[in-house]
Amino acid sequence: MSIFLTGATGLIGRHLAEVLLRDTDATLHLLVREASLPKLEALIEKWPAGARDRVVPVVGDLDAPALGLDRDWIREHAGKIEHFFHLAALYDLSATAAENARANVYGTRHAVDAAGLLDVGCLHHVSSVAVAGRFDGVFREDMFDEGQDLPTAYHRTKFEAERIVRDENDVPWRIYRPSIVLGNSWTGVMDKVDGPYYLFPLIRRLKSIVPPWVPVVAPDVGDTNVVSVDYVAEAIAHLGLQPGLEGRAFHLTNPAPQRVVDVWNAFAAAAGAPQISAAVDRRLTSFVPSEAVDLVVRGSTLKPLRKLATEPFGIPEEVIGELAFAPVFDSADARRILAAASIDPPHLEDYAGRLWEYWDQHMDPVRPKVGRKQKAALRGKTVLVTGASSGIGRATALKVAAAGGVPLLVSRGREKLEEVRSEIEEQGGTAHVHPCDLSDLEAIDRLVEEVTNEHQVDVLVNNAGRSIRRSVALSYDRFHDFERTMHLNYFAPVRLTLGLLPFMVEQGYGSVVNVTTIGVTTLIPRFSAYIASKSALDAFSQVINSEMVSNKVTITSVRMPLVRTPMIAPTKAYDYFPAISPDEAADLIIEGIADKKRTVDTGMGHFSQVLHATTPRFADRVKHIGFRLFPDSNAALGAANDSKDSQGTLEQRVVAALLRGIHL
Repeated sequence: MSIFLTGATGLIGRHLAEVLLRDTDATLHLLVREASLPKLEALIEKWPAGARDRVVPVVGDLDAPALGLDRDWIREHAGKIEHFFHLAALYDLSATAAENARANVYGTRHAVDAAGLLDVGCLHHVSSVAVAGRFDGVFREDMFDEGQDLPTAYHRTKFEAERIVRDENDVPWRIYRPSIVLGNSWTGVMDKVDGPYYLFPLIRRLKSIVPPWVPVVAPDVGDTNVVSVDYVAEAIAHLGLQPGLEGRAFHLTNPAPQRVVDVWNAFAAAAGAPQISAAVDRRLTSFVPSEAVDLVVRGSTLKPLRKLATEPFGIPEEVIGELAFAPVFDSADARRILAAASIDPPHLEDYAGRLWEYWDQHMDPVRPKVGRKQKAALRGKTVLVTGASSGIGRATALKVAAAGGVPLLVSRGREKLEEVRSEIEEQGGTAHVHPCDLSDLEAIDRLVEEVTNEHQVDVLVNNAGRSIRRSVALSYDRFHDFERTMHLNYFAPVRLTLGLLPFMVEQGYGSVVNVTTIGVTTLIPRFSAYIASKSALDAFSQVINSEMVSNKVTITSVRMPLVRTPMIAPTKAYDYFPAISPDEAADLIIEGIADKKRTVDTGMGHFSQVLHATTPRFADRVKHIGFRLFPDSNAALGAANDSKDSQGTLEQRVVAALLRGIHL
């Protein structure tokens, strides 16, 4: 089977190509500009094994008649291409009418002409629910021209592109209409900011100035519809390869509309920002004429005010009026066919955190990046990072590579480490993978021998660890909790440090960064096993730091506050409490490397030290209040789920916000 794709390097296109390579034995002919060939080559490296043998780049251009395909190539492949997927398009509400027309109208006409010359079996056109415009009511999959209002050039050109496929096309066709397409629900990967992503800077700003427990009141501006790109790709591939569906359109949407308020709350919860707890019912504002609403959100008179409100957050003012959809999209036909293959859109709440984390690390335009001092400290340095497959360790490795260093990636599983290495290499960096089970002391010795034979280790980051939150009353018969926590959190990093220190001393410089916890100074109840192990590591760091002065080897203890990683997942109350991201945690580690500090602590950590030194009894009473207020989680109690503490009471949220960053 032969398949032709346009737009294969775009977000939906590259996911669709990967699905087709995975699920079929087809040869994929991918239209690509000559300048984009390196981008396609990088994608091929990530696609399933053997992709290079089944992917054929076809140089052409969406702007050229018949896509600029070579005449001899057309003659050679005419009648041999079963499926022609046209995905290349422009999605930009702020683009000019001419830009939208060139990509979405003329580009589609060129694709239709190419499909006709190739005499393809079926032309698959990826459109958008934008063709429904401001239709009032339920927009079915068999609807097209219902006299709907098309408010922007994007809406109008997507509508016109569908008309071309239906009316100016001589080959069988199928049309797919996704709603707003978000990133990958498994990886968070997204290629540009649009849709709800425009709200992310506002969520971050609100997080920085308002405690997350503060209730927010906002208007219910209406409903939207968002889906993940992996769902869209799976759906197009399945619908596209099913026989007998020609001449039909399919809505790739969530079955039920999603309130804009609920979408905000999903991302606010992922970011640890305030959520909208009370939405003003839209019926209370229904008396406002639609003309007045249009004047506010689209009228030229108020354009300067809209720009003033949206520009600081990077939100195009054209987006304001398109946050909510007027129509409801019926997707009964698509859902019925997809149900047989168990292809359903994932719930946003289940993957919003991955989208936020990816944006936070890769797409936030104002997120502090690796600075000049950090680059000077890390450029050309080899940095061994434990726990590098996810969370803080992964974020640290990415930052080390971004600063010009070479991270050595260490954790138990090779597969996830290879994924991190691939991510680093995609961004132009270098990394090496060294799997090791850090619970095995002899394996650590083998790791030391391996890395010192292959590399000169300049910096060691002891990040891997485990946390146990359980009161001592529940631990009388659980001495093994203390043993295994001490083993991984203390003995393992000490063993690794002792193994690498002689080489650092011999080379005349080096750094060891031990990730401990804010609990070293706050001494919060229920963490006796965890804090004891981290306190031992912290003390080890402080003691040997003074011994290493003449050897020019620095030992740093990073007393990490609460970080939103899988380690805190068993306590569901943490889902709603203030916590920094893995990316922000990595900043603290990079700070420790660059500044060669004895300790890296937070303001709350310093305050706790003073409180315990000056008023220890008062500190104990305050902590006992927290002990009574925050019970053991269901996980610690041995219950099957942790739903009871999933949201936390108002009192819990207030205390958690006041003691920001502390494990409660």
